[in-house]
Amino acid sequence: MTKLSAFDILGPIMIGPSSSHTAGAVRIGNLAREIVSTEITEVKFFLHGSFKETYQGHGTDKALLGGLLGMATDDPRIKDSFALARNKEIEFEFLPTELDGFHPNTVKLEIKNLTEKVTTIIASSVGGGNIVIEEIDGINVELTGEYHTLITLHHDKAGVIAKISRVLEESELNIAFMKVLREYKGALATAVIELDHGLALERLTAIEEIDEVKEAKVIKPVQ
Repeated sequence: MTKLSAFDILGPIMIGPSSSHTAGAVRIGNLAREIVSTEITEVKFFLHGSFKETYQGHGTDKALLGGLLGMATDDPRIKDSFALARNKEIEFEFLPTELDGFHPNTVKLEIKNLTEKVTTIIASSVGGGNIVIEEIDGINVELTGEYHTLITLHHDKAGVIAKISRVLEESELNIAFMKVLREYKGALATAVIELDHGLALERLTAIEEIDEVKEAKVIKPVQ
């Protein structure tokens, strides 16, 4: 008997038997694509918990890869995401793993781009299609994908956040949520700033030109 997946049974609409395992997985791929923001050549998906146990039957593997290719949750091409990735010469692999302290529906992505840079993302599908990006390259960020988000890597010095906030104020941008994290006093720190509206390119450039800022990136929300 031929083995059937959720996509064979339910058709191409990305609802599936579980919003956490299908729609949520697509949104994880969508947000990972935004984070990397360059052409992808290779990706490894390390599946944890129930993702590891049911990813083939629930179509989680196709959903994750389809989202990374830019497909929406209801895109009928998701069932063909393996073939579409191969056509783009993107290498991909799904590997079972154990991740301590994370939600059962969690995946770790190792994504390589054309310059050989590898971005590591840990993300969880927490129910109802909702997701949380837990970590980017080992930094705890807790992104939901619901807001335009500014992420900065900067020197941990007094006044840096004020300088960044001043640029946002000049742009009349309201901060919905903000978190600043550092490994230890005086080291590099990360600011995760969720905004009600998008940040124009010239204002992002103004933030990048702040002396203490090493890197700044804007991540758009996903549908």
